[in-house]
Amino acid sequence: MADDAADPHTFTEGMIRAGSVLPARREDVELHTADGLTLVGELALPADRDPVATLVTLHPLPTHGGFMDSHVLRKAANRLPALADLAVLRFNLRGVTSPRGTSEGVFDDAVGERFDVAAAIELAEFRELPSPWLLGWSFGTDLALMHGCDPAIVGAILLSPPLRYSRPEDLERWAASGKPVLALVPEHDDFLQPPEARERFAAIPQAEVIGVDGAKHLWVGEPAVRRVLDEVVARVNPGRAPLPTSWPPPAPAGDR
Repeated sequence: MADDAADPHTFTEGMIRAGSVLPARREDVELHTADGLTLVGELALPADRDPVATLVTLHPLPTHGGFMDSHVLRKAANRLPALADLAVLRFNLRGVTSPRGTSEGVFDDAVGERFDVAAAIELAEFRELPSPWLLGWSFGTDLALMHGCDPAIVGAILLSPPLRYSRPEDLERWAASGKPVLALVPEHDDFLQPPEARERFAAIPQAEVIGVDGAKHLWVGEPAVRRVLDEVVARVNPGRAPLPTSWPPPAPAGDR
């Protein structure tokens, strides 16, 4: 699920495109799970200021090519620290390899991965990252629903949720928490399309389900990615939405 990978040290100016990498403080991190594994990841922070909120990302299914560099999550890390003052934590779930390295362990069908989710939340707490939200994609949405309803987490944003591994009791837990849940559901999703998604997420009264016309499960294409990132920022740091389409952003009218 990775595409058009960019050199992480290349900053581009002008129109923001698929390979654009905007300025940020980026550091390799390690996550340590309660069952003794070390997971590899990256934390991206605004270049010259503190973040106002945090995205803890959970990537798509490893057995189908999902990893921390799956393109929507990589583009979130490449853009949102600069455009929206967000911290973005990405990491490889157990047994997953990317250019960053390989996380210890083996894929465990969303069972052992509960320790991975907990380790990511703990890292956000240890680093005192503000207002952490879960951003899951596909398999990552199941992990968010199953294992992410933690007191430290503000809410969850779910991209292409298949509701494959999660169970009704997981939705009930989120419903009882009152925490915000946003599901972005592609019109042409391979697993769960907007009409059925609205029915199933009705179990979470506060959940917002947005059907995205023309989109598919993999959110291929720059218009689809921009829609996702705009919706994410509108919840996490609404004063920065919609996002600019160029870098550096245009100066406010009063500053010209």
